[in-house]
Amino acid sequence: MAQTRPHTVSVSWLREHRSAPDLLVVDASTDFAVLDDGTFTLESGRAAYAAAHVPGAVFADLLTDFADPASDQPCTAPESERFAAAAGAIGIGDGVRVVVYDQHDGIWATRFWWHLRLEGFDDVAVLDGGLPAWRAAGAEVSDSPVTPTPATFPARRRPGLIRSTDEVEAAIADDKVLLVGVLDAAIYRGETDVFARPGHIPGSINLPIDQIRDPETGGLRPVEELRALFAAAGLLDPAITPVTYCGGGVAATGVAHALALVGRDDVAVYDGSLTAWTADPALPLVVGELPG
Repeated sequence: MAQTRPHTVSVSWLREHRSAPDLLVVDASTDFAVLDDGTFTLESGRAAYAAAHVPGAVFADLLTDFADPASDQPCTAPESERFAAAAGAIGIGDGVRVVVYDQHDGIWATRFWWHLRLEGFDDVAVLDGGLPAWRAAGAEVSDSPVTPTPATFPARRRPGLIRSTDEVEAAIADDKVLLVGVLDAAIYRGETDVFARPGHIPGSINLPIDQIRDPETGGLRPVEELRALFAAAGLLDPAITPVTYCGGGVAATGVAHALALVGRDDVAVYDGSLTAWTADPALPLVVGELPG
């Protein structure tokens, strides 16, 4: 895919190439609401998609079709066979190029980007800035229904791009793995009580996802700025493997995507993240410590 830079495309690129017969645009929006007590709810973004989307875009429901229905946690990666059936149903398969976006801050788009790569599909890029950037540029939106053309998706899972709770627990003592908490510093230090227990996974560093974005545009910071940020955090050391985590494995994919932009496309994501980790009282947490 001819891109403005690896793993992402600009609004201008998509406007120019949107009508290419092999290009599939995917809206992966999910609605996220924080309640008064600090907890949050997730809802399908299908209604928002129906109201306004990039013309011709299909919808990927990350809470249902692309999630494990047997899991207690939302968005858990399903078995490859389920993912392949859902991806094929919306038209993703060999010979198709995918551009994915969402209608919010981009983490749902990067979640789908990561999930496609987890299953061996590499011809996928994220629309930088998502639908807000698309609309800000004056590009048209549509509320017309889109019927996908089914395809066959050949899932080829890469187990190196995902980590389980047991694997993360083992990684605490592994100096070849660097755990990266991407939520804000207050959550990392345990000052904000959002999950079952406060604190961060021992040995992990904190790199809040907000640091990868340009606050004025909402898009990603320039690649060289990202490279400097990640180098300072020790994440470009080829001797270590970064493993990102957040609350439920979604925001973690945003930092994994940004790392791919600077050449680290081997970053793994802890799918259960703090929701799974804090639910087990036997697993350790650190409160108040902020390395570096």
